[in-house]
Amino acid sequence: MTRPGATGPLLDVTGLGVRSAGGHDLVSGLTFGIEPGSRLGLIGESGSGKSLTALAIMGLLPPGMAASGSIVLDVPGAGPAQIVGAAERRLRGVRGRAASVVFQEPLTALDPLMKVGRQLAEPIRRRRGLRGAALRAAVADALAEVRLPEPGRIARAYPHEISGGQRQRVAIAMALACEPALLIADEPTTALDVTVQAEVLALLDGLVAARGMALLFISHDLAVVSGITDRILVLKDGRAVESGTARQVVNAPSHPYTRALVAGARHLDSALDWKAR
Repeated sequence: MTRPGATGPLLDVTGLGVRSAGGHDLVSGLTFGIEPGSRLGLIGESGSGKSLTALAIMGLLPPGMAASGSIVLDVPGAGPAQIVGAAERRLRGVRGRAASVVFQEPLTALDPLMKVGRQLAEPIRRRRGLRGAALRAAVADALAEVRLPEPGRIARAYPHEISGGQRQRVAIAMALACEPALLIADEPTTALDVTVQAEVLALLDGLVAARGMALLFISHDLAVVSGITDRILVLKDGRAVESGTARQVVNAPSHPYTRALVAGARHLDSALDWKAR
């Protein structure tokens, strides 16, 4: 999905700030870019501003919060779009085509009162103009792509009738339905048990590679981020404190906060070891 003739970043964030309704700065001076097909990990503890950054990129900040600075997303076929200050009508044309997001809790994205297949059919219909049997077949294919067994049964189920891991796979299928150039994964496996977490991470890794998408992967887990991304940006208290390749950040962290994250990750998870070889 890399754009033919692309010369600039797919996502360009410059001096991003997010302020609460009470006037508190929650994110300050954040600057980074994501090139087509690249992978960036955004890591930090709870309250560091990771998820707020994702919401700001999508134009989905909660009421009362305000973004400042610049967020430019390159919309396939339409060119660069400024997200900060954009009208909702404009944002609807950006979401899905330029970027889609997978949240930590799939029920955030799924309507509990609507069957899974119908929810997935809508973005596919908008993107590809399919109807009837062709649309039903596309829904089944989308569910099969995220390795859901019995896609017909899943399509007929309500979200509460399938497991948490299955719901997250459905949420991934919905995020991919509009064929975005950038996939934002915001703590997509935190609510899952360890075995299911590994399966979903492997699925995301494979889908991003197969589709040539860019990835912004958000997590508090350095071991997970270092295993799925090429570069890492470390946030603390709403500010970037370190950035570099995954190898640099893991093997030679320069900021005390990053060093503490690396030490904790090495203690808890040997998955970092392959980065040091």
